[in-house]
Amino acid sequence: MKVHDLLDMPHLGLDPLVSDDGRDTVIRWVVTTDMLDPGRYLEGGELVLTGLMWHTRPEDSDVFVRAITGAGVAALAASYDGVVPADLVESCRRHGLPLFRVSAAVAFATITESVVRSLSRERATDLRSVLDRHRRLVSGAGAGDGIGPLLDLVSEDLGLECWVLTPGGRVVASSHPLPDEIRPDDLAHDFLTARGLPVVSHGLSLLAVDGDRTSRVADAMVAFRSDWRSWTPERLALAEDVASIVALERERTDDRLGSSGRSAHQLIRVITAGGSVADTLAQMTVVGLDTDARYAVVAAAVASGPLRPGELRVVLRELLPSGGAIGVTDGEVVAIVPTDDDLTPRVRSGMDRLVPGLAGSDVSLGVSSAVTAGELRGAVDEARYARRLAAGRSDGVRIVGHDELADLVLLLASVPDEMRRLFRSRLLDPVVEYDDRHQSDLVPTLRAFLDCNGSWTACSTRLHLHVNSVRYRIQRIEELTGRDLSGLEDRVNFYLALRMS
Repeated sequence: MKVHDLLDMPHLGLDPLVSDDGRDTVIRWVVTTDMLDPGRYLEGGELVLTGLMWHTRPEDSDVFVRAITGAGVAALAASYDGVVPADLVESCRRHGLPLFRVSAAVAFATITESVVRSLSRERATDLRSVLDRHRRLVSGAGAGDGIGPLLDLVSEDLGLECWVLTPGGRVVASSHPLPDEIRPDDLAHDFLTARGLPVVSHGLSLLAVDGDRTSRVADAMVAFRSDWRSWTPERLALAEDVASIVALERERTDDRLGSSGRSAHQLIRVITAGGSVADTLAQMTVVGLDTDARYAVVAAAVASGPLRPGELRVVLRELLPSGGAIGVTDGEVVAIVPTDDDLTPRVRSGMDRLVPGLAGSDVSLGVSSAVTAGELRGAVDEARYARRLAAGRSDGVRIVGHDELADLVLLLASVPDEMRRLFRSRLLDPVVEYDDRHQSDLVPTLRAFLDCNGSWTACSTRLHLHVNSVRYRIQRIEELTGRDLSGLEDRVNFYLALRMS
C-alpha cells in the first residue's frame, strides 16, 4: 500500500500534518518504537508509530527524524495523548517525511493490524476464492472465527471427525475430543516418518496442511477419522480443501505478520546489533515483555538441508514456552523466553521428537542460562556461542546448553566478534593456507589430535595413519605457527580457535 492510502482508512483517526507531496511512497511494514535513535534497527519502507516517550526537548525531534529518514522509512504517525509537538512537525516538513497525528482514541495496535491486513490483501483474496468454492462448508470459518467452526461443519456435513495437530503432537483444533486410545505423539511420529501423504495412522487419515510449500517438520496436519483410501475423489478433494483453508488460517494468524511478531523481531535486532540496555528495555516494553522477569535465550541455525530459517523459527516456537520474543537475524533464529528454569532439557526432548522430520537438515542449537532483562545481551552471546560449539559436533541435531560451556568459553562469549576473528586468524590462517597450497590435511589432523587429548596412538587410529605421519603433521603445524602443542596453553588456544571456525 501507499502512504496516501492511509487517508482512505478513516477509522484509524490519522490526521495528516505533513503530506507525501504526491510521491506515492510505498509502505512495506509497520514498526512501533520509542527510541530516540532507532535508525539502525529499521530496514526501510516502514510506517513508524511512536508515542513520543523519547521527546524531552525540541532538539530531540530533529535527532529522531534524521535517524528514521536516514533509514528510509515511508511515513511517521505520532501522538502523545493526541498531541504532536510543533518542533516535530517542522522537522518532518524540513526532511520531507510524511507525518500523521494519531487520535487519542485510537490504539497503535489498531493501526498496525489494519495496515497489516491491507498489506496481506493477496492472501485474503486466496482465502475468499477457496471459500467461494465451498461456501456452505466454510461459512463459519471467516476471519476471526478460527478453524474450530470449520472442523465442526466438516463433522456435521461430511460425517468426518477431524483434528488439526502440529508435528510436535499438540492438538490445535478439533471437532471432537481425541479418543483416549490415540496418542498425539504417535500420530506426530507417523506423520513425520511417512514416505508419502496422506497416510493412515491408528485409523485416522493424516493430510499435510501446507505440504507443497513447507517442510513437514514445520507444517501441521489434519487428521480425519476415516481411511482416505475408501473415499471418493470428490470427498478427497474436499478434505484437501479443508487442509488448504487451515493453511490459509495459519498464515493469517502467523505472529510474524502481526504487530507483536514484528516488534519481537525488532527486539532481537536491537540486542544482536549491540543496542544499549536502555534500548533493549524500551523495545521489551513495546513487545509487552516484563522487564523485571528473568529470561533464557535459545539460538538455532540450519547449516544445510531442506529446512529454512523461517521454518526453523516455527519449529522453535512450537518447542518453547509462550510469551517471549523470537526473530531471525543473519540466518540464525534467536528466541528470548521468560523462565527461571534451565530450558536445555525441554529443548532436547522436543527436538528428539522431531528428529524423524529433520532428516537431511544440519541443525544446531545453543541454550543460555536464565538472566535478568538487563543481562540479555550477554545471554544472547552465550546462546549463539553455544550454538556455534554445537555446530562443530557431528551427527544429527546438536544441542549445547549453558552447563556445558567451560568458564573460558563463557568468557570468550562476551568478546567482540572482531577480536574473536583476530584470535582465530592468528592461530589458524598459516595452517589453512598451507592446506590450500599443498592439498594437505593439517587442520583435520589438528582437530583429531586435540579431540584425542594429544594421544599419538589414538589420533593415528582415528585418522588411519601411521603414528609417525601424525607426528610429522603436528610438527609441521608447530613450525607454521610457532606454537608448542606439547603444552596445555597452546592446546587450549588451538582448541578454542577451531571451535570458532
